[in-house]
Amino acid sequence: MSTTEPNSESLFERGMQVRRRVLGDEYVDAAMAETDPLTTAFQPFMTSYCWGEIWTDDTLPPRERSLIVLSITAALGRMGEFEIHTRGALRNGVTPTSCSPC
Repeated sequence: MSTTEPNSESLFERGMQVRRRVLGDEYVDAAMAETDPLTTAFQPFMTSYCWGEIWTDDTLPPRERSLIVLSITAALGRMGEFEIHTRGALRNGVTPTSCSPC
């Protein structure tokens, strides 16, 4: 779904649907429950913008988007995030041979 199309769902609602589909309910529930004064404001922003605005834009398929996220998190050395996004990438159609040289 492109974010330029009119839709009655808010960016937060659409983002939460995608976030749960990619990362899984257990992870999202834990992330939403473990808030502090900083993350209380950050969680809705991240869900609306990153997941609702970016991940619902149909310019890239979820598989390719996942490969980009894995590349960025690996380059940044964010192994905890890499692990959770690897599980999401598998849900989005990435396979162990998706990244092998042609």
